[in-house]
Amino acid sequence: MQNHCVVLDCLSGISDFQALFRFPRDPDRSQKWVEQCQRDDLKEKSAEQLYKYYRLCGKHFEASAFDSDAPGSVLKADAVPSVFDGPGQPQSGQVKHGKETTKDSETERRGRKRMKKAPAEPITETVQNVPEEDEEKKYLKTLLEVLLLLGEQSIPPFAPCNGKDDGLKSCNFQALLEYRLNCGDEVLKNKFDSSRQNCFSNELDMLITVCEQYVRSKVIEGVKENGFFSLLTSEPVKISGEWCLPVFLRYVDQLKSHQEKFAGFLTFEGDENDLAEKLLSEMTDRWGLDMSQCRAQAHACSGTHSRKIKAFASKLVEKYPKALLTFRPTNPLTLALANSMGVSGVQLVLSTFKQIELFFSQSPLLQVEFEHAISIFYPDKEDKAEELKKICRTGWPRRNDGFEVALDVIEALLLCVDSVHDNEDMRWNDQVTHSALEISKALTDFEFIMALIVLKNVMVLIQAFGKNLQGKAVDIHSATASLTAVLQSLKEMSDNIDVYHDFFYDEAVNLAAAMEIPVKVPRFFSRKRQGEQGSTQEDDYYKEHVTVPAVKHVIGEMNDLFSQDHIKVLGCMCLIPDIIEGKKSTQPDEESIQVFSDDIPNAGSLSAELHCWWVKWSKKGKGETFPSSLHDTLQLADVKFFPNVMTALRLLSILPTLALEDSSDVAFKRYQMYIENMPDNVKSKSLALFNINYDVGFDLDSMVELYQKTYPERQEVS
Repeated sequence: MQNHCVVLDCLSGISDFQALFRFPRDPDRSQKWVEQCQRDDLKEKSAEQLYKYYRLCGKHFEASAFDSDAPGSVLKADAVPSVFDGPGQPQSGQVKHGKETTKDSETERRGRKRMKKAPAEPITETVQNVPEEDEEKKYLKTLLEVLLLLGEQSIPPFAPCNGKDDGLKSCNFQALLEYRLNCGDEVLKNKFDSSRQNCFSNELDMLITVCEQYVRSKVIEGVKENGFFSLLTSEPVKISGEWCLPVFLRYVDQLKSHQEKFAGFLTFEGDENDLAEKLLSEMTDRWGLDMSQCRAQAHACSGTHSRKIKAFASKLVEKYPKALLTFRPTNPLTLALANSMGVSGVQLVLSTFKQIELFFSQSPLLQVEFEHAISIFYPDKEDKAEELKKICRTGWPRRNDGFEVALDVIEALLLCVDSVHDNEDMRWNDQVTHSALEISKALTDFEFIMALIVLKNVMVLIQAFGKNLQGKAVDIHSATASLTAVLQSLKEMSDNIDVYHDFFYDEAVNLAAAMEIPVKVPRFFSRKRQGEQGSTQEDDYYKEHVTVPAVKHVIGEMNDLFSQDHIKVLGCMCLIPDIIEGKKSTQPDEESIQVFSDDIPNAGSLSAELHCWWVKWSKKGKGETFPSSLHDTLQLADVKFFPNVMTALRLLSILPTLALEDSSDVAFKRYQMYIENMPDNVKSKSLALFNINYDVGFDLDSMVELYQKTYPERQEVS
């Protein structure tokens, strides 16, 4: 059973909860519903299957389709869905043909009008004759129905339903089966009894494994059907005691829309060199992913896992040279570069930022206290104070300019947390005051001050570049032109590191004096050097352990993430009509598009095709608007007449550096929700996969076949 609407792109049952209606049991009416929904894949389903397993939400019916005399939402006997106004759906009274829309004929409209006025007839429950399924298949379908329902709603099947851990007797899965049994489910009456509870754990494990295989096969199938893709990974997470690497795949579908799907977790344990080989083998051999079609990769990783991820990325490029290493914008560029640093002072800053966010999320009154402290430190600069207060109401530690903001408010922040910790008026509980103390200790550590100032001064050089990368197409295009200047500024800082470090150190010492913080090296370093001859000056320590490695790391990462080929690919933004019209006299850069020479259909005609494309979009008529994004450009009806341009646009669209539109970023958002909200003791790699990919379209018949093929011995036992 599906607990969401069958209409593609309809959000009912997912984020927009609507009443759901079964398909009619009458075969003729059932097929009419299928035709109206434009779901050709359901045409072969029997009326009984559609009635049992598929639903249509109320917003696809006109008001006249409901029985006004009946209580609640009840459809009339002859109700037919006719309202389809979502993306990619024909509007009521219209039929879509590509970008054109034609009105229905007058005869059809009159026919529908007469049909609506016809008196309601009693609902007939004529069931189409279907081959009788054996009891075991029906039983497996029932179990899968229940498991999918729990999975889609993020309800762990093994978790106790009554808060008491009585094993499988009280788990959510068992409770739902018993509910169906009590409601008179004949299949369960015949097959499910107390004698099966002994093997229940194994049976549920096998069902979950089959669901995982089915969902992943659907995801991989979608990728294969659409050719080129990019591989993206996120921060490793710990599930069931082992580190796991989440993997996403991005591609452009047949409708020329961006898609990003969650493909599952890879076990992320072991030596970095062996691990890289193992991860690739898992994706190609077990998942069936054709890595020769991979055109880009991007990874978001920090701390101790960074070396393993770098080894994996290098191995991927070594085996598949076209898998271009790029940047993944789940965090601003400045924060992503800091996350990947192995500098202890930098990691202290980042961990403190996380503590600060958690601290202020505990009560809105803490934000009021913070804003009051800001006013105290900016008594003569009301505009500056108001600007900072506005910034600090957002997640400022995750902003592109977060390090700069932190230095502007650090004294006010220290005053705030010290006041909360003192708790003179007894307003705060022990948890809040303890968090305030931990943040206060970090803020008054000179290592924190020095690392924060180094980060602010280094990251300010790439701040504008990073901001443009997360902007509109025209901003991204301008960012590519500014990269050379950014790299030159970083090189100049590196070449004159002694001078720059003196500036950074003096700034840190002055701030420390204002905050009454002693200037000293970290305690762990002092203890390690006890008994050694001579002493290390604070200035020398922070130059060697903070400034130099931070600058070196940023330069290395910028060169790795924004290689010449990557910049050429980003340069293909010049194909977007609005950018062509804005530049007027400059034709699209053929050298940029040549980076795809092995993938475009006819490289020999590229020059002529680019010239025609430029002529088409270089002049704008009065009141005319041109597409200004990749998605809008790909949706142009005549882009198909420019096959090289269309292929280049599709390849550019899968580049991980480009942020997805909100409507295409569903998989990653659902992944974040699952990881953040699911308790650690019930997290499951398998259940996460089909919770996040709720929209793959579950075919119970196919899933039963897969189960019987995977576990043939279970049929003999049954």
